[in-house]
Amino acid sequence: MRIFWQSFVDASVNAPYMARLSDYLNTIAAPGTTVYVEGISPPDREFGRLAELRCAVQAIDNGIAAEEGGFDAFVMGHFQDPGLYELRSALAIPVIGTGEATLLAASQLGRRLGLVTLDPVFEVWHFEQAERYGLGDRVVHVTGMGCKPEDFAEAFAGDEAAQARMIRDFVTCALPLTERGADVVIPAGVLPGLLIGREHGLKVGHAPVVNCAAVALKSAEMWVQLKRLNGTEPSRGPSFSRASDLARSDFRAMLARNKR
Repeated sequence: MRIFWQSFVDASVNAPYMARLSDYLNTIAAPGTTVYVEGISPPDREFGRLAELRCAVQAIDNGIAAEEGGFDAFVMGHFQDPGLYELRSALAIPVIGTGEATLLAASQLGRRLGLVTLDPVFEVWHFEQAERYGLGDRVVHVTGMGCKPEDFAEAFAGDEAAQARMIRDFVTCALPLTERGADVVIPAGVLPGLLIGREHGLKVGHAPVVNCAAVALKSAEMWVQLKRLNGTEPSRGPSFSRASDLARSDFRAMLARNKR
Protein backbone atom coordinates (compact mmCIF):
# COMPACT_ATOMS: atom_id res chain seq x y z
CA MET A 1 0.00 0.00 0.00
CA ARG A 2 1.35 3.43 -0.99
CA ILE A 3 -0.06 6.53 0.70
CA PHE A 4 0.55 10.11 -0.42
CA TRP A 5 0.65 12.55 2.52
CA GLN A 6 0.24 16.23 1.62
CA SER A 7 1.79 18.63 4.13
CA PHE A 8 1.36 22.41 3.90
CA VAL A 9 4.90 22.97 5.20
CA ASP A 10 7.97 23.76 3.08
CA ALA A 11 10.28 20.73 2.96
CA SER A 12 13.48 22.78 2.96
CA VAL A 13 12.52 25.54 5.42
CA ASN A 14 11.16 23.02 7.96
CA ALA A 15 13.38 20.05 7.18
CA PRO A 16 13.52 18.67 10.79
CA TYR A 17 9.73 18.50 10.95
CA MET A 18 9.37 16.90 7.52
CA ALA A 19 12.03 14.31 8.31
CA ARG A 20 10.47 13.45 11.66
CA LEU A 21 6.98 13.28 10.15
CA SER A 22 8.11 10.92 7.40
CA ASP A 23 10.02 8.72 9.87
CA TYR A 24 7.09 8.64 12.29
CA LEU A 25 4.44 7.79 9.70
CA ASN A 26 6.53 5.06 8.11
CA THR A 27 7.38 3.63 11.54
CA ILE A 28 3.75 3.32 12.66
CA ALA A 29 2.45 2.24 9.23
CA ALA A 30 1.19 -1.32 8.86
CA PRO A 31 3.60 -3.86 7.33
CA GLY A 32 3.71 -3.37 3.59
CA THR A 33 2.58 0.27 3.76
CA THR A 34 4.84 3.14 2.72
CA VAL A 35 4.04 6.83 3.18
CA TYR A 36 5.39 9.51 0.89
CA VAL A 37 5.34 13.00 2.44
CA GLU A 38 5.17 16.02 0.13
CA GLY A 39 5.44 19.67 1.15
CA ILE A 40 4.28 22.90 -0.48
CA SER A 41 6.43 25.85 -1.50
CA PRO A 42 5.74 28.57 -0.60
CA PRO A 43 4.09 26.97 2.44
CA ASP A 44 1.03 28.05 4.39
CA ARG A 45 3.01 30.94 5.91
CA GLU A 46 0.50 33.81 6.01
CA PHE A 47 -2.26 32.17 8.02
CA GLY A 48 -5.67 33.02 6.60
CA ARG A 49 -8.31 31.98 4.09
CA LEU A 50 -6.45 33.10 0.97
CA ALA A 51 -3.30 31.16 1.89
CA GLU A 52 -5.43 28.10 2.68
CA LEU A 53 -7.09 28.35 -0.73
CA ARG A 54 -3.76 28.67 -2.56
CA CYS A 55 -2.32 25.63 -0.80
CA ALA A 56 -5.54 23.68 -1.37
CA VAL A 57 -5.31 24.27 -5.12
CA GLN A 58 -1.73 22.95 -5.13
CA ALA A 59 -2.77 19.98 -3.01
CA ILE A 60 -5.58 19.06 -5.42
CA ASP A 61 -3.14 19.14 -8.33
CA ASN A 62 -0.73 16.94 -6.38
CA GLY A 63 -3.58 14.58 -5.54
CA ILE A 64 -4.51 14.07 -9.18
CA ALA A 65 -0.84 13.44 -9.97
CA ALA A 66 -0.58 11.00 -7.03
CA GLU A 67 -3.49 8.95 -8.32
CA GLU A 68 -1.96 8.89 -11.79
CA GLY A 69 1.30 7.80 -10.16
CA GLY A 70 -0.30 4.71 -8.63
CA PHE A 71 -0.80 5.78 -5.01
CA ASP A 72 -3.53 3.93 -3.14
CA ALA A 73 -4.73 6.84 -0.96
CA PHE A 74 -4.25 10.56 -0.46
CA VAL A 75 -4.10 12.21 2.98
CA MET A 76 -4.71 15.93 3.34
CA GLY A 77 -2.14 16.29 6.10
CA HIS A 78 -3.36 19.72 7.13
CA PHE A 79 -5.98 19.75 9.85
CA GLN A 80 -8.16 22.47 8.30
CA ASP A 81 -8.86 20.17 5.29
CA PRO A 82 -9.11 22.95 2.65
CA GLY A 83 -10.21 21.54 -0.70
CA LEU A 84 -11.04 18.15 0.84
CA TYR A 85 -14.46 17.74 -0.76
CA GLU A 86 -13.24 18.97 -4.15
CA LEU A 87 -10.35 16.51 -4.09
CA ARG A 88 -12.58 13.66 -2.96
CA SER A 89 -14.78 14.32 -5.99
CA ALA A 90 -11.74 14.36 -8.29
CA LEU A 91 -10.13 11.05 -7.26
CA ALA A 92 -11.15 7.40 -7.32
CA ILE A 93 -8.69 6.48 -4.55
CA PRO A 94 -9.61 7.20 -0.90
CA VAL A 95 -9.07 10.83 0.18
CA ILE A 96 -8.67 11.35 3.92
CA GLY A 97 -8.85 14.70 5.69
CA THR A 98 -6.79 14.83 8.86
CA GLY A 99 -9.31 17.15 10.52
CA GLU A 100 -12.36 15.18 9.43
CA ALA A 101 -10.90 11.81 10.45
CA THR A 102 -9.68 13.11 13.82
CA LEU A 103 -12.90 14.90 14.78
CA LEU A 104 -14.98 11.84 13.93
CA ALA A 105 -12.62 9.53 15.84
CA ALA A 106 -12.52 11.83 18.87
CA SER A 107 -16.32 11.91 18.94
CA GLN A 108 -16.22 8.20 19.81
CA LEU A 109 -14.03 8.85 22.87
CA GLY A 110 -16.11 11.52 24.55
CA ARG A 111 -19.09 13.82 24.12
CA ARG A 112 -17.40 17.21 24.42
CA LEU A 113 -14.38 18.10 22.30
CA GLY A 114 -11.73 20.77 22.87
CA LEU A 115 -9.23 21.77 20.17
CA VAL A 116 -5.74 23.24 20.54
CA THR A 117 -4.78 24.84 17.25
CA LEU A 118 -1.53 26.37 16.04
CA ASP A 119 -2.66 29.97 15.79
CA PRO A 120 -5.79 31.82 16.98
CA VAL A 121 -6.62 32.72 13.36
CA PHE A 122 -7.75 29.11 12.86
CA GLU A 123 -10.21 29.09 15.75
CA VAL A 124 -13.25 30.12 13.68
CA TRP A 125 -12.18 27.73 10.90
CA HIS A 126 -12.32 24.78 13.29
CA PHE A 127 -15.79 25.71 14.49
CA GLU A 128 -16.85 25.78 10.83
CA GLN A 129 -15.21 22.38 10.30
CA ALA A 130 -17.09 20.85 13.19
CA GLU A 131 -20.38 22.15 11.81
CA ARG A 132 -19.56 20.81 8.35
CA TYR A 133 -18.86 17.35 9.77
CA GLY A 134 -22.02 17.33 11.89
CA LEU A 135 -20.22 17.90 15.19
CA GLY A 136 -20.89 21.58 15.78
CA ASP A 137 -22.63 21.01 19.10
CA ARG A 138 -19.82 18.76 20.37
CA VAL A 139 -16.99 21.33 20.33
CA VAL A 140 -16.88 23.27 23.59
CA HIS A 141 -13.98 25.56 22.72
CA VAL A 142 -10.96 26.11 20.47
CA THR A 143 -7.75 27.78 21.64
CA GLY A 144 -4.61 28.82 19.76
CA MET A 145 -1.02 28.21 20.86
CA GLY A 146 0.24 31.28 19.01
CA CYS A 147 2.97 29.27 17.23
CA LYS A 148 4.50 29.05 13.78
CA PRO A 149 5.93 25.85 12.24
CA GLU A 150 9.51 26.97 12.88
CA ASP A 151 8.81 27.17 16.63
CA PHE A 152 8.79 23.36 16.67
CA ALA A 153 12.13 23.00 14.85
CA GLU A 154 14.34 22.39 17.91
CA ALA A 155 11.99 19.78 19.34
CA PHE A 156 11.78 17.93 16.03
CA ALA A 157 15.56 18.12 15.60
CA GLY A 158 15.98 16.07 18.78
CA ASP A 159 16.29 18.69 21.52
CA GLU A 160 14.70 16.92 24.48
CA ALA A 161 14.43 20.12 26.55
CA ALA A 162 12.62 21.86 23.69
CA GLN A 163 10.32 18.85 23.31
CA ALA A 164 9.44 18.92 27.01
CA ARG A 165 8.88 22.70 26.91
CA MET A 166 6.54 22.45 23.94
CA ILE A 167 4.59 19.64 25.61
CA ARG A 168 4.19 21.80 28.72
CA ASP A 169 2.99 24.71 26.57
CA PHE A 170 0.48 22.43 24.86
CA VAL A 171 -0.88 21.11 28.17
CA THR A 172 -1.11 24.67 29.53
CA CYS A 173 -3.22 25.66 26.53
CA ALA A 174 -5.39 22.55 26.87
CA LEU A 175 -6.16 22.84 30.60
CA PRO A 176 -8.78 25.60 30.18
CA LEU A 177 -10.56 23.38 27.65
CA THR A 178 -11.10 20.64 30.22
CA GLU A 179 -12.16 23.27 32.75
CA ARG A 180 -14.83 24.36 30.27
CA GLY A 181 -16.11 20.79 29.99
CA ALA A 182 -14.07 19.13 27.25
CA ASP A 183 -13.54 15.43 27.85
CA VAL A 184 -11.36 14.89 24.76
CA VAL A 185 -8.48 17.14 23.67
CA ILE A 186 -7.52 17.35 19.99
CA PRO A 187 -4.26 18.85 18.69
CA ALA A 188 -5.80 20.64 15.69
CA GLY A 189 -2.71 20.43 13.51
CA VAL A 190 -0.19 17.80 12.47
CA LEU A 191 2.63 19.85 14.01
CA PRO A 192 1.25 19.62 17.57
CA GLY A 193 -0.07 16.15 16.78
CA LEU A 194 3.42 14.94 15.91
CA LEU A 195 4.78 16.72 18.98
CA ILE A 196 2.71 14.50 21.28
CA GLY A 197 3.22 11.38 19.15
CA ARG A 198 5.79 9.90 21.55
CA GLU A 199 3.65 10.61 24.63
CA HIS A 200 1.98 7.28 25.35
CA GLY A 201 -1.45 7.64 26.97
CA LEU A 202 -1.20 11.43 27.27
CA LYS A 203 -4.13 13.03 29.10
CA VAL A 204 -4.98 16.53 30.23
CA GLY A 205 -6.77 15.89 33.48
CA HIS A 206 -9.29 13.18 32.62
CA ALA A 207 -9.28 14.01 28.88
CA PRO A 208 -7.35 11.81 26.44
CA VAL A 209 -5.30 13.64 23.80
CA VAL A 210 -5.92 12.34 20.26
CA ASN A 211 -2.92 12.03 17.96
CA CYS A 212 -4.25 13.41 14.68
CA ALA A 213 -1.26 12.23 12.62
CA ALA A 214 -1.75 8.62 13.68
CA VAL A 215 -5.53 8.80 13.24
CA ALA A 216 -5.21 10.16 9.68
CA LEU A 217 -2.73 7.49 8.63
CA LYS A 218 -4.71 4.63 10.15
CA SER A 219 -7.89 5.97 8.55
CA ALA A 220 -6.16 5.93 5.17
CA GLU A 221 -5.04 2.34 5.67
CA MET A 222 -8.55 1.33 6.74
CA TRP A 223 -10.27 2.89 3.72
CA VAL A 224 -7.81 1.35 1.28
CA GLN A 225 -8.45 -2.05 2.89
CA LEU A 226 -12.23 -1.58 2.77
CA LYS A 227 -12.08 -0.50 -0.87
CA ARG A 228 -10.10 -3.62 -1.70
CA LEU A 229 -12.37 -5.81 0.42
CA ASN A 230 -15.77 -4.79 -0.90
CA GLY A 231 -15.37 -1.79 -3.21
CA THR A 232 -16.54 0.82 -0.69
CA GLU A 233 -16.08 4.38 -1.91
CA PRO A 234 -17.72 7.78 -1.33
CA SER A 235 -21.21 8.46 -2.60
CA ARG A 236 -21.07 9.58 -6.20
CA GLY A 237 -24.41 11.30 -5.87
CA PRO A 238 -24.68 15.00 -5.05
CA SER A 239 -22.14 14.90 -2.19
CA PHE A 240 -19.06 13.82 -4.15
CA SER A 241 -20.17 13.53 -7.74
CA ARG A 242 -17.17 12.37 -9.80
CA ALA A 243 -15.43 15.17 -11.66
CA SER A 244 -15.28 14.58 -15.38
CA ASP A 245 -12.04 14.05 -17.28
CA LEU A 246 -12.56 17.47 -18.87
CA ALA A 247 -12.97 19.16 -15.49
CA ARG A 248 -9.78 17.53 -14.24
CA SER A 249 -7.81 18.45 -17.34
CA ASP A 250 -9.09 22.05 -17.25
CA PHE A 251 -8.02 22.32 -13.62
CA ARG A 252 -4.54 20.96 -14.27
CA ALA A 253 -4.13 23.09 -17.40
CA MET A 254 -4.85 26.21 -15.35
CA LEU A 255 -2.03 25.35 -12.95
CA ALA A 256 0.32 24.37 -15.77
CA ARG A 257 -0.15 27.80 -17.36
CA ASN A 258 0.59 29.44 -14.04
CA LYS A 259 3.80 27.42 -13.61
CA ARG A 260 5.00 28.42 -17.07
